Amino acid sequence: MPDSLYGGRRPQLLAVDDDNMNLMMISRAFKDEADVATAPSGPEAISWLASNEADLIMLDFRMPVMDGFDVLRVLKNNPKTADIPVIMLTGDISVELEAKGFIAGATDFVRKPFIPDVMRQRVRRVLRYEYLQDHLEHEVQRQTALAEKRLEDSQELFREMAVALAKTIDAKDAYTHGHSERVATYARMLAKQAGDDEEAQERIYYMGLLHDIGKIGVAGTIINKTSRLDDDEFHSIQSHTIIGSEILSTISQFPDLSIGARSHHERYDGKGYPDKLAGEAIPRPARIIAVADTYDAMTSSRSYRKGLPQDVARAEIEKGKGTQFDPEFADLMITLIDNDKDFTMRSHEE
Repeated sequence: MPDSLYGGRRPQLLAVDDDNMNLMMISRAFKDEADVATAPSGPEAISWLASNEADLIMLDFRMPVMDGFDVLRVLKNNPKTADIPVIMLTGDISVELEAKGFIAGATDFVRKPFIPDVMRQRVRRVLRYEYLQDHLEHEVQRQTALAEKRLEDSQELFREMAVALAKTIDAKDAYTHGHSERVATYARMLAKQAGDDEEAQERIYYMGLLHDIGKIGVAGTIINKTSRLDDDEFHSIQSHTIIGSEILSTISQFPDLSIGARSHHERYDGKGYPDKLAGEAIPRPARIIAVADTYDAMTSSRSYRKGLPQDVARAEIEKGKGTQFDPEFADLMITLIDNDKDFTMRSHEE
């Protein structure tokens, strides 16, 4: 973990496991990049946290006296420790155990016996997203203040920051690299087709670029899960619209920015989420982004399938007119597809 990620200091980790060999392995795995405190039991971990702070906790599931869930409940009920990300360590991980853990407040799971390189990557990823989430509002406000002083320079800074944030979010999903930038580009193309001026096109570009920012609050194991999601996991995925809206609504200089994040999963027939809006009650930019988002999702490869051919995606857009999509913007997307003879409008990563 680069020191700069934590403002020039080494992250403080707490490893909790009743197996001393595991504690030694964790300490050795992170000796070059973090300070690691160890506790051989839940009560000792809780006692250590009473007078110390941790950036992340690695918590064994099966322990005597207090198992991992007992410790997790205590941590989440204490305001001082409630926000510390917790990675559960277990040798008998299952879908049911994962769901129970996420509901209880776990951030991620690592299977035992763990591989040091895998453990390091999981910890780095969690710390990276936790730090970004904690400091996003401050960073956005800082960039906004620069915009008031140097408008031309700040527009470029904002563009670079938005692109960086979009790439950070896309990187959380192993199968959507470049998704946010493609959705933003398609949304801008649709806005141009609809007759919007350049300023409106630019605004919808940024709405599209950050439409999935709420995924920062969704566990990576859920986002990358290849099997069917249970109800709790699906609800967690849906919550990214609310989380994204709350994050972006703090940007006072761009009050409309949160529209795309909140409403891009609304359906024209009112069967979408989170607000079940229908027809023109759905904000116009969200109706545009919804078509662009769905098109890119269909033409991009996933863990369970290759990207769909363009003619299949076109047929699905046609089929969704008036139900999933605003007919006007569905027709505009079909026009863009028909003009894209070389199928350049797709992900080029296989």
